[in-house]
Amino acid sequence: MSITAPLRRRPVQQRSAQRVERMLDACAELIDEHGYDGVTTTLIAERAGVAVGSLYQFFPDKRAVVQALTLRNLERFLENLEARFRTARFTHWWDGFDAIIDLYMEMNREVPGFGRLHFGDAIDVRLLEPGRDNSAVIADRLAQLLTQHFKLPGGDLVLTLTVAIEASEAVLDLAFRRNPQGDPVLVNEAKHLVRGYLSSRIDSSRAEKR
Repeated sequence: MSITAPLRRRPVQQRSAQRVERMLDACAELIDEHGYDGVTTTLIAERAGVAVGSLYQFFPDKRAVVQALTLRNLERFLENLEARFRTARFTHWWDGFDAIIDLYMEMNREVPGFGRLHFGDAIDVRLLEPGRDNSAVIADRLAQLLTQHFKLPGGDLVLTLTVAIEASEAVLDLAFRRNPQGDPVLVNEAKHLVRGYLSSRIDSSRAEKR
């Protein structure tokens, strides 16, 4: 687990790390059931099977628990995306961006709490890292990953990806409002939207799979 949230102390022993994981799992379940506003540290502790004082040993408040949960989701998202990039046979660089959207949709459907939190914007547009928009943090990580697998030309790739993330999330949010599983027509529209924008910003003749 890679947590950079403001912890009171980091779990060192395996037992402590497992206890923190249970707290994050409990938080995710409760957010699905009650929403962010309906969750308290007491409820998280009860669901995780720990004393509330044990929770406060690691987290100063509910927001910190949610921040840690969101960061864990981001790390898992990037790990799964990396695995797909290693094994998939993309015919074009933009297939990699389609894979990003596909994985995002899967996590919305399957990962507890993710459909309400996403990558933090539902709580705070700067939840992942102080002073930076969540979309910029994600774009920075995606830029690192994409440049490992595609020969993307130089330029402000992080800015380009930030705009693509903001635009696609707006359409995908609409897809989930229309259908709890994500309206497939609107999901395809999001892919076309992002592909068109990225094609205008990234030189296709120089972007290819490594």
